[in-house]
Amino acid sequence: MAVLVCFHDRCFDGVCSAAVFTSFYRQCIDAHAEFRYQGMMHRAGQLFDAGLFDAEENVIVDFKYSSSDRLTWWFDHHQSAFLTEADARHFQAHQNGKKFYGPDFRSCTKFIAQTTKEHFGFQAPGLDEVIHWADLIDGAQYPDIATAVELRAPATQLTLVIEGTHEPDFCVRLIPHLLSKPLAEIVALPPIQSAFQELYSQHLKAIELIRERARLENGVIFFDVTDRNAEGFNKFIPYYLFPSAVYSVGLSRSPERIKVGVGSNPWSNAPKNANLASICERYGGGGHAKVAAISLPPADLDRGRAVAAAIVKELQASSGPVSLKG
Repeated sequence: MAVLVCFHDRCFDGVCSAAVFTSFYRQCIDAHAEFRYQGMMHRAGQLFDAGLFDAEENVIVDFKYSSSDRLTWWFDHHQSAFLTEADARHFQAHQNGKKFYGPDFRSCTKFIAQTTKEHFGFQAPGLDEVIHWADLIDGAQYPDIATAVELRAPATQLTLVIEGTHEPDFCVRLIPHLLSKPLAEIVALPPIQSAFQELYSQHLKAIELIRERARLENGVIFFDVTDRNAEGFNKFIPYYLFPSAVYSVGLSRSPERIKVGVGSNPWSNAPKNANLASICERYGGGGHAKVAAISLPPADLDRGRAVAAAIVKELQASSGPVSLKG
């Protein structure tokens, strides 16, 4: 059986989801299946190219739904899992025991592991570390802000490389390692350690760049780094620098898109009444209630700034009267 697994690229949860699905399929469906992988990125416009689903079994994990008749398996946990109402209706009408939606899960990796255990009897004790860290990282369940930003654990170091590398198909080549090695051993591999050291140096510069650019007002951090190639920065840096913040809105740019990243501070006890996925959906984006994003065409900087400003204003109104400037 030829199996194509499409997964959220440059995302720790995305690549771990692909690894766990692969292990499940080999254990419960076909031990001799031949796998190919395709990393997927959110972008403005059509997400799924014509002819993408060309295998006997076509799979999407940790990414939006496709109503293609060629799609066989689907697992996702994002609130904004469906591009259109028509896609949501298609999912509801095509329940085949192979398409699953779990918006209550913090990570798609754990969602796949638990769902396949319940429905197919899947057991994966060798992937416990991967499942644990994917759930912790994607759910922003770090014990403290230092763990998230100072990057001392192998999983956080690997996340930096996954999110920051520009090496084509890095995550595709990472999947076999996740299936066979502990995270500390993976991070110690010379190419990955070399990439980490370079990216860690950039990470330290990103901290200083955001320190310079970010402003905190009425509980909301805003920063614009569109003049720098800094899209892959650690999304917890703003709260590391401004622990009293409730929300952050960051505007960044890459050759593929303008990104408006919106997040909430996991370590703040302040009420968080805004659903960030719902806010971003109004501008064509989405994600989770606590972290979401919008992708715009790379030349659409003026619109990106207007959208970011509107979201900042809305979040400031929801955060109350506190006024602090960093």
